Amino acid sequence: MATRKHAASEQRSSDHRLFAIGDVHGCADELAVMLKALELRAGDTIVFVGDYIDRGPDARGVVELVLELQKGAATAVFLKGNHEDMLLSYLGLPGHYGESFLFNGGMQTIASYGLKRADPAEACAALPAPHLEFFRSLTNNYQRPPYLFVHAGVRPGLPLEDQEAEDLLWIRHEFIFSPHQLDATVVFGHTPMRTVMTDLPYKIGVDTGLVYGGSLSCVEFSEGVLYQVGRGSRAVKKSAIKVI
Repeated sequence: MATRKHAASEQRSSDHRLFAIGDVHGCADELAVMLKALELRAGDTIVFVGDYIDRGPDARGVVELVLELQKGAATAVFLKGNHEDMLLSYLGLPGHYGESFLFNGGMQTIASYGLKRADPAEACAALPAPHLEFFRSLTNNYQRPPYLFVHAGVRPGLPLEDQEAEDLLWIRHEFIFSPHQLDATVVFGHTPMRTVMTDLPYKIGVDTGLVYGGSLSCVEFSEGVLYQVGRGSRAVKKSAIKVI
């Protein structure tokens, strides 16, 4: 615990802000509102916890926004969600559970790229090269002490080097309802909740169910600020949140 406290002190003393943003699921309008409100600048880092696509109306628009963000002054870190992993598998690329892609909101993603029927070869051809490269470049975790960012969580009782991609992308209750032994606060998405989950020092959950009518949440860790925009809203609300 001493290590976490020391790292947290270093994090707060920095002039560079650290953000984590929850699951977007094809809701490009709300993401655009959020990014404008954050006013990202040089030295900032923003971490997306995955699930950019599926279920929402404009997966393509979400990818275009994050690709544009890569050109800005801030550092953007993009984690892989289970939905991106399913998409890659569906397209015949390395991934898992591609057979479940269409039944988990994938049809909305395909439609956003102008396709009216489900065909993996046509879908792969319809994705612009930068979009396909974006999906292929996603990573499973990002470490920024005292935080570890993953999509879904970690398997309690295992060190980070022994964690399996399956758990990092899919785990739910075994992680959420149990403490873990990692020397880090795990920041995750994947499991939608009414409000940001804070179970300190173990975990912070930032998926607040935007695509289900909830909100898109973004936590700023340096000063402990929560930014939220509701589904269909064009206003971002700010409030204080306890981090470490």
